[in-house]
Amino acid sequence: MPRFHIEASPGLATGMELTLSEGVSRHVQVLRLQPGDDVHLFDGGGQEWRAAVVEMGRKRVSVRLEAPVDNDRELPVAVTLAVGMPANDRMDFVVEKATELGVRAIQPLMCERSVLRLDGDRALKKVAHWQAVAVAAAEQCGRSVVPVIHPVMTLGAWLKAEADGAALGSRPVRHRAVLSLREAVPLSDWLGEQPQVVLRAAPSEEARGGRQRNGESTTQFVFLNGPEGGLAHAEEEAALRAGWRSVSLGRRVLRADTAPLAALSVIAARYEV
Repeated sequence: MPRFHIEASPGLATGMELTLSEGVSRHVQVLRLQPGDDVHLFDGGGQEWRAAVVEMGRKRVSVRLEAPVDNDRELPVAVTLAVGMPANDRMDFVVEKATELGVRAIQPLMCERSVLRLDGDRALKKVAHWQAVAVAAAEQCGRSVVPVIHPVMTLGAWLKAEADGAALGSRPVRHRAVLSLREAVPLSDWLGEQPQVVLRAAPSEEARGGRQRNGESTTQFVFLNGPEGGLAHAEEEAALRAGWRSVSLGRRVLRADTAPLAALSVIAARYEV
C-alpha cells in the first residue's frame, strides 16, 4: 500500500476529502494510481488513515479519508540522540537509519572537534533537509510518527538548556548517557542500573480512532555522542558534572555515525515488545 506524509491537522476525520500537496500528488501520479485506488496517509504525529483517490488533476490529487489505521510501530521508550554532526552526507545517514530504528528526536550539535559547522540560513536549510530525510524514512519503514530534528546548537548551549529545563521541571526525568571513548560502564550494565522502566501501554481504542497521539512514552533516554574524534575531554567532563553518565559500547572504536545507531539498537533490543 503506498504511504505518504501529509501535514498534521487537528480537524482531519473519516469521510473528509483532502487535496494533496503538489509533491505528494506528483508521487501519486508517478505510480499511475487511479480514482478508487487506496493509499495510506500519515501526519507524522501518530495518526494514519486509509484513503481513496477521488480525483486526479494535472497538478493536484484529491482523496477521501476512509478509515483510521491502527499503526503503532513506536518503541515503548522515547529516545533522543544528541549528536556532534558528522561531515559530508553522514548526518543524512544517521537521520535515516535512526528513524528506521525508532528514534523520537535528534539534536544536531557543534562541538570542539566538529568539522561541519553551521549557522544562520545554512543551518536552517540543513535542518529542513534532515527533517525531509526523516519523513522519507518514516514513509519507507512504516512509522506514523516522524522524529523531530531540532535546530542546530553548540554543545555548551545545549547542555545549559538541558540543565535549565531540568531545574525548572519543564521536562520529564530522563536517563542521560554520554557515548564515551574512555573506560566506562558498558551500556547494557548502565541500563540495568536504571530504575524500573515503565513501558508504554498498547494504544487504546480511542488512540486507534486517531484521536490520541500514538507513540506516547513514560520513559525517555538521551544519548550524547561526539563528532569525528569524539568529544573533547572538557566537553565530556562538563556533561558528567551536569549529571550525565559515561557509557561504553564495547572494545572497538565506532565511527561518529555508527555509535548513536548502535546505542539505539541496544535500546530497541532491550525494550521492544
